[in-house]
Amino acid sequence: MNIKHLIGLVDKLYSDKLRLDLLRQEIAENFYPQRADFTRTRIMGEEFSDNLSTSYTILIRRELADQIGSMLRPETKQWFKAGIKFSDKVDNESKRFLEFTEKTQRKIMYDPVAMLAQVAKQADNDFAAFGEAVLSVRLNKNRDALLYRSWHLRDVVWSENEEGQHAIVARKWKPTNRDLVTIFGDKVSARVSDRVDKHPFERVDCLHIEVESNIYDIKSGKMQFVSIYYDRQNSHLIEETATRRREYIIPQWEKPCDSQYAYSPSTITALADARMIQAMTYTLLEAGEKSTNPPLIATKGAVSGDIAIYAGGISWLNEEYDERLGSALRPIPQDYSGIPNGMEMIRDARDLLAQAFYLNKLTLPVNNGDMTAYEVSKRVDEYIRGALPLFAPMEPSYNGRLCSATFDLLIDNGAFGADIPESLQGREIEFTFESPLHDSIEAQKSQIFIQSGELIRAAAELDPGALAVPDTINGLRDALASLGAPASWVNSRETVEQKVKEQQQKIERQEALDQIEQGVKVVG
Repeated sequence: MNIKHLIGLVDKLYSDKLRLDLLRQEIAENFYPQRADFTRTRIMGEEFSDNLSTSYTILIRRELADQIGSMLRPETKQWFKAGIKFSDKVDNESKRFLEFTEKTQRKIMYDPVAMLAQVAKQADNDFAAFGEAVLSVRLNKNRDALLYRSWHLRDVVWSENEEGQHAIVARKWKPTNRDLVTIFGDKVSARVSDRVDKHPFERVDCLHIEVESNIYDIKSGKMQFVSIYYDRQNSHLIEETATRRREYIIPQWEKPCDSQYAYSPSTITALADARMIQAMTYTLLEAGEKSTNPPLIATKGAVSGDIAIYAGGISWLNEEYDERLGSALRPIPQDYSGIPNGMEMIRDARDLLAQAFYLNKLTLPVNNGDMTAYEVSKRVDEYIRGALPLFAPMEPSYNGRLCSATFDLLIDNGAFGADIPESLQGREIEFTFESPLHDSIEAQKSQIFIQSGELIRAAAELDPGALAVPDTINGLRDALASLGAPASWVNSRETVEQKVKEQQQKIERQEALDQIEQGVKVVG
């Protein structure tokens, strides 16, 4: 397709997404009011949550987003590891180079100029509320650091190819005339060039489109994608460039079979309860206000002036009114016996909301010292069973795409140097991830190794042949890896074999010396 056909398809994608934006507006108003501008324009300084009676729905969304960030990307540790795809065995030289790339990539990613921490926080909240987020990574304008950005889901649409990959990604963009000239120079339209001096901060409606090269009319060579900047306000193609990699990263949680857009199972499940808890809270607030400031009945003509119901206020009565006829002012009788039931209903609704946001599954088991090792292991097993279905799909979709896109960009720009080991050249790199959940899973390997040793020791007392059963060296390697031991702490297989051979030779020499010494004694 050419640019005209492509813009027509993008417009169709935006029109098809209108109903989804309506749903996301409703979700945002209940759970994420900072993003409640899918279908309306927010005025600067406008209050975000004036439509809510309780902040509980906002707090549980924030709690889930914080858990996603701390589980997937704990900032206090090296939370991703590089390895070779479809290969379990990596030689020590390659392992040390991969560890070098891990540390280098993490340092570059968390450079304050790259803004990953801020961008990931925004994306985590989008992911928790809407089930997907849109990020991008590129070099900054000085080409000396990375630049991460998070984009509003309202502005981005995409379509998928037959393999479920994003074939077209389009983003609405409103740069100023000055920004366009700064970025693209003389490639901008004539109107932008004419107005940049007098109206430098005037906004221009633009599109950035990332499309697979096999469906767009351009000579891309071996490049897989085309990056297109289009000034739709002036119907002007600014730039189209063939590129090797994707700029946009779109992690998705749960996705229906018939849609390219995902949803958050938490907010979809909790939306009805969120509406209910707002209504119940409003009713209870009103009942509580009536109990402390009840509505009054006043006798007509008995009260002179306004009724002063504030603290220390005086309401003046007509001097001709005889209170033996009844009180001039009296509260309307109210029945507040239902308030405890209402509070109980709100507690139940909060429990349902917490379950919808998996907050009952995300607490690590705590050992207060009164549990046996067996009880601790069972508690950990229970925690893993509860949390793994939540985070297992997120790691490849979120962390995997984020790390792979960053790694590709860094290696294209020589961030790791040219001394790549021969065993890694031409191999595809994949990432695995460290988290409190994975710590719990991996820690079981070291426990299994210790328990296996105790079992083999008991068996060897009955039959010494049991010592030949375990592959002790490989078991120890796996146990050390599960504890996160660096490759520099572990000798290569060749070094270990050499040391074992030397030790065996030393033993054989000692045995020979012992035999000679014994023979000398016999001769003596």
